[in-house]
Amino acid sequence: MENPIIQLNGLSKHYGSKKAVENLSLKINKGEIFGLLGPNGAGKTTTILMMLGLSEPTSGEALVCGINATNNPIAVKRKVGYMPDNVGFYDNMTALENLMYIGRLSGIPEEKIAVKARETMELVGLGDELYKKTGAYSRGMKQRLALADLLIREPEVMILDEPTLGIDPAGIKEFLVLIRQLSRQQGLTVLLSSHHLHQMQQICDRVGIFVEGQLLMEGNIDTLSGNLFGKESYVIQVTVREPLANAQALQQELQQLEHVNKAATSEYGVELSCSQDITPDIVRFFVHKGLNVTGVQKKEYGLDEIYQRFFENNAKKHVQ
Repeated sequence: MENPIIQLNGLSKHYGSKKAVENLSLKINKGEIFGLLGPNGAGKTTTILMMLGLSEPTSGEALVCGINATNNPIAVKRKVGYMPDNVGFYDNMTALENLMYIGRLSGIPEEKIAVKARETMELVGLGDELYKKTGAYSRGMKQRLALADLLIREPEVMILDEPTLGIDPAGIKEFLVLIRQLSRQQGLTVLLSSHHLHQMQQICDRVGIFVEGQLLMEGNIDTLSGNLFGKESYVIQVTVREPLANAQALQQELQQLEHVNKAATSEYGVELSCSQDITPDIVRFFVHKGLNVTGVQKKEYGLDEIYQRFFENNAKKHVQ
């Protein structure tokens, strides 16, 4: 059910003749992880600043938790936790001291701060690093501490701008898993801004392709894949032990199956282009025919292929 907690209506930001964001309309539902995907300079950070009430739009409005961010930015800040791409802490203080200081600034009663800070650091996996000075923290540990910084304020929405920048691959995977767990466990809405396609695919419920200030496509991976690849969203390759007999008849029969768009046979197998993932049905078909299946490979179009096809299609339009 649609339950928008972030709603952008015709949001635009112009700097003279430059259109940083142009007529952006978007709804993000409660508890959803939405990825704003685009190259550097696409307008993602400008959009975030308008959502936080830190930059006034040229036109349109940004509603966060039902609050107009331009008219009432303080109220929005009470509802939203924001992690910029470069988070700073007091390096000569321990992580716990940093978090307790943030708790005081957020109005948490003094008698509750220490317990809440410890619990929050446990939640983000820093329970054994409470007393280490943040100057000795790695980039990945600082990002976890930044999450704790957000969580101690008990936000309804988290906005993360390039949160995995500078983290090693193993740390990135752990960090993304943590964000997803927090979103699911606490019902947090997460807006994630990034240009890293593979990372966005791992974590997001929906993504929007954002280019030159405009949201050009949005949806889940299946929707975007279907829009760009049509009936060829899945490619399934099946190999068999013995050469195929009556390959042409087999090909025609396969093409009659539901969701199969095209079938091409070779001596030892078949490749099918399908609109849905029907791998189990295809394997059962081969087994029913008495064919000895030796291998099955499936290719799904992910964000990398979607992104590439999207720009290929747009380049063709400009050429025409």
